[in-house]
Amino acid sequence: MGAARYMEKDALPAWLEAVGKSRLVLAPRLQGKSTAFLPFDPSKGVSLKGLATASPKHALIPRHETLMEYQYTKTDQIPPRTGLEVRELIPDQPVLVFGARPCDARGFTVLDRVYDAGAKRDIYYCARRDKTVVATLACTEPADTCFCTRVGGGPDDATGSDIMVTELDQRYILEAVTPRGEAFLLEQQLPDASEFAAKAQACRDAVRAAMPEGESLLDAPDKVEALFNEMPFWDEIAAKCLSCGACSYLCPTCYCFNITDEPKGNKGVRVRSWDNCMSFQFTLEGSGHNPRATKSHRMRNRVGHKFCYYPTLHGGALSCVGCGRCIAHCPVSMDIRSIVSKALVYEKAPKEHTNV
Repeated sequence: MGAARYMEKDALPAWLEAVGKSRLVLAPRLQGKSTAFLPFDPSKGVSLKGLATASPKHALIPRHETLMEYQYTKTDQIPPRTGLEVRELIPDQPVLVFGARPCDARGFTVLDRVYDAGAKRDIYYCARRDKTVVATLACTEPADTCFCTRVGGGPDDATGSDIMVTELDQRYILEAVTPRGEAFLLEQQLPDASEFAAKAQACRDAVRAAMPEGESLLDAPDKVEALFNEMPFWDEIAAKCLSCGACSYLCPTCYCFNITDEPKGNKGVRVRSWDNCMSFQFTLEGSGHNPRATKSHRMRNRVGHKFCYYPTLHGGALSCVGCGRCIAHCPVSMDIRSIVSKALVYEKAPKEHTNV
């Protein structure tokens, strides 16, 4: 790691407030029984205990964003000619995401492969990514629903982070992971933490060693693909699903969206909003045909995307970071770990042969 700085725990709010003078600071805040990443407010504090209810992916993909404004114009010619003026709204605000967990930061890399893909680079996403510093808080203990180590991550995984933050006694140790994180840390008036770096590493190693064991899910792609046409399996899996979409909206790696033009007279805006692949309307065509008409087909797509289609396109990287939010907040307690584990050992029923 690069530059290392530290601060006393009770100095964190004042520091975040100071950083907020030059950039938007998103940090986890308790709201009722939920925790969400919201703009830092000194009067409302920060909640760094456990995993936030919702991931901070909206820092890069807002739930609802205006991509452009447009206006139709007409000339005085007879017949009049119609013109179109368009103004793209490229975001330019610097952001600090503080208190993301390693699974959240790893989720950003899942999004990167889609939205920053060469010629298909999404200018809105990349503008935000380039101006966002991700300060990730290493985990101190796993929740019952965590399974990051089973999908290639870990409680101290720095993938996708710019700065790794370690809780050490009454201090936070901040260590740069990327050049962006290094530049940000060097701008801060914080004391050098080189003397604490080894102890911070030892603390992270101890937490990783204490993680519960479980079978690896990294071999899932081939097994899940083999079950594509095995609808009895997906019928059983999807039977209790409500298609509410909580899993998609809380997931740090789901990135489906819808785009709508919202006109008002001769003017209007083009808006991008989060969408949910578990909804019947997600694939409903104008003709009335729906290629994923049942819950079973939609569940197959959701699990298949995370554990088969995405890794096939992106060098084996799973589109699941093991945060467990979809497990913790599912109203009917569906468990994606159990689904994939069943896929790994599922045996197809032998085909019956009929003598003619």
